[in-house]
Amino acid sequence: MPLTRRDFARKSAITGAGVALVGSVGALATAPGALASTDIRAGEEESEYEQHGVGYGPLVPDPDGILALPAGFRYRILTYSGRTTLESGEFTPSHHDGTSAFEGPRGAVLLVNNHELKGPRTTWEYPVPLTEGLVYDPAAAGGCTVVEVRRDHVAEWVGVAGTSTNCAGGHTPWGTWLTCEETEDKAGRNGMTKDHGYVFEVDPADRRANRDPKPVKALGRYAHEAVVVDPRRGHLYLTEDAAGPNGLLYRWTPPEGFRHGRGRLRTLADDAGVLQAFRCFDSGGNYVDDLSRATKTGTVFGVDWVDVPDRDAGTVSVRKQFADGEVTRARKLEGMWWGDGGAYIVSSYARAESPVQHDGQVWFYDPAHRTLTLKVLLGVNPAPAADGAFDGPDNITVSPYGGLVIAEDGEGVQHLFGATDSGRTYPIARNELNVGTEEAPEYSEFTGVTFSPDGSTLFAGIQEPGILLAITGPWKRQR
Repeated sequence: MPLTRRDFARKSAITGAGVALVGSVGALATAPGALASTDIRAGEEESEYEQHGVGYGPLVPDPDGILALPAGFRYRILTYSGRTTLESGEFTPSHHDGTSAFEGPRGAVLLVNNHELKGPRTTWEYPVPLTEGLVYDPAAAGGCTVVEVRRDHVAEWVGVAGTSTNCAGGHTPWGTWLTCEETEDKAGRNGMTKDHGYVFEVDPADRRANRDPKPVKALGRYAHEAVVVDPRRGHLYLTEDAAGPNGLLYRWTPPEGFRHGRGRLRTLADDAGVLQAFRCFDSGGNYVDDLSRATKTGTVFGVDWVDVPDRDAGTVSVRKQFADGEVTRARKLEGMWWGDGGAYIVSSYARAESPVQHDGQVWFYDPAHRTLTLKVLLGVNPAPAADGAFDGPDNITVSPYGGLVIAEDGEGVQHLFGATDSGRTYPIARNELNVGTEEAPEYSEFTGVTFSPDGSTLFAGIQEPGILLAITGPWKRQR
């Protein structure tokens, strides 16, 4: 049922008319270049964690040239593409991306790690091995590995192979991982023998459950980025990282009588449930064409949902099936994480293809009130090569110590950074592995940020060449 202007006014009053924000993270804004309730502009560089006592202090350069961390913190390399090996003897695949952590047997932690490898296997030195029984399309290079972490031992094996461009995804309340293909390649294109652009379920605890991989076609075929599950209502929310036109946020409603659980998504008919795209409007009832229109943290939009005509995109990409005025778009809709009764949703940046430019937004969708609130806004970073500014948020997680932890995929220097409940930001790590040259240094994005089930370890990846890291130290509740 559409959300009326009167409904939105009443719900906005409940959330504080766009001032008192929903969820525990509060009014998050990063500095420099990110603003709390003010117009987008470049800010002056300052060290907020030193001024306000948040975070863990300055980052200490790493003599091994991998990861700069605050004093008292340390890291452990779990997997390294081309160096560590799977149980089967093949090298760890490259291009680590979305990751989630699960409780394993006898105190172990199980990680499912995406590998964002697009196109045919012949173009990659370290593709995901084609393990018998776990292959969807033998021509495709991507997939997931499962990493079992113990104090004195790390093991890795294939979860699914023969998929393409496995970017982000999401964990489920029933203990599995949904891996998302960020591509629209069909059979016969880029060497593929099957259609791609789907979601697959991977069970970290049951290898037999992953045999004979089957895409969950009910969730649509498009450039998937991330997915979260509403544990109360059963809805799945999915982001699309695409341009020309910009991508969409989707909601999938399960069919009547369907009950979630391990392996049940793959039993669905291809057209099961209802897939819809979002359409936003402001407190005056005015349609919002693109999320970049929001230039102040605390902005609240109402949300309606519009049915997708052809979810499998037989002839036309899903996002292109809507005329102007029917849906709301956003550039680089990427990471999502469920927490505080709703979904945190990232738009990494906006450039000329969007109405307003920015270097990152984090939104919170409240399904109870059907409102979308802007939590984090990063203005365009004027000096991305200089350390200090944050830009290009991507993968994201809700921290057990309060606020958010965000993986950067921006220009120049790359960080893991935190944002507290009070709206302050602070660095957690800096990538010091130069994959460029001394004259033109280049640092790969951080990916797959997620905490262990007990909150003692922060896991994250460096996409190129493909490194999975475990970070430990004196974590504390952020003021």
